[in-house]
Amino acid sequence: MLITETNVPNRDNLTYFGNSNEAHAIYNFSLPPLLIFALLTGDCRHLKTWMMSMPAARHGTAYLNFIASHDGIGLRPTDGLLSPGERDRLLDTLGRFGGKISMRTGPDGAPHPYEANISLIDALAGTVDGPDEFQLARFACAHAIMLALEGIPAIYIHSMLGTRNDYEGFAQTGRYRSINRRSWSREDLEAVLDDASSLQSQAFQRLTFLLKLRRRQKAFHPNAIQFTMQLGLEIFGIWRQSIDRDQDIFCVSNITCEPRDVELENINLVSTERWADLISGEAIVEGQSTLRLEPYQTVWLANR
Repeated sequence: MLITETNVPNRDNLTYFGNSNEAHAIYNFSLPPLLIFALLTGDCRHLKTWMMSMPAARHGTAYLNFIASHDGIGLRPTDGLLSPGERDRLLDTLGRFGGKISMRTGPDGAPHPYEANISLIDALAGTVDGPDEFQLARFACAHAIMLALEGIPAIYIHSMLGTRNDYEGFAQTGRYRSINRRSWSREDLEAVLDDASSLQSQAFQRLTFLLKLRRRQKAFHPNAIQFTMQLGLEIFGIWRQSIDRDQDIFCVSNITCEPRDVELENINLVSTERWADLISGEAIVEGQSTLRLEPYQTVWLANR
């Protein structure tokens, strides 16, 4: 497969598909900053607007969805998607969580923010109001959303391992990108993964569970149908349907730090089907009208 790593504004990035005769897949560079912004603010307005404007990839091509990489969180893809004030709010929050901001020289000769250098789990340590107790839940929510999206999911090794900001590495190299490029020794890594109480072990277990669950769902085929749902600003939802129309999955996430109720009539579950959350295993019972979502909880409601 030919995959383009083109960290440019969204409109320019889409051109690399050509007419299905260029790249097989393109890095979905707008996803990381918009998804992180939504989780930090509890507002998915921009994430939804962007999702609805994205064309479906033609069969045989796909978006490569990711939230973190060996580089930082790219900011150029937010051009035209976040206002300057919103981008400053994002960067201020990431800075308070230990991140650094790499700059580029613009056409005007002035420095402009290029990327935020921070580990993903630390980027999601809290909200714009500061750190809180929902770091792991927010981290899992980010991946549950990303894994449900049209396209092929890609998880950076340090996200899989829940690696924190590496300030020692930064001190040794003087490069901001070293913050998210820790070199684990096998002994140290095995020790933290064997400790069920460690943040790294819990992050690894949650992502492993989601990946094993995802791979069994036909509705998560890279080219399966996707629609963005309208559930307000605090609930993000998409509907996926398998190519053979046999399986439907409604992927609904509470992106706030407070419990939220979702009216099931707004999801339009087919009444002749039996629905259950693939993640928790809990079924929707006959006559149920609302669905309570805990802070940063995601449900994958499926008919089979």
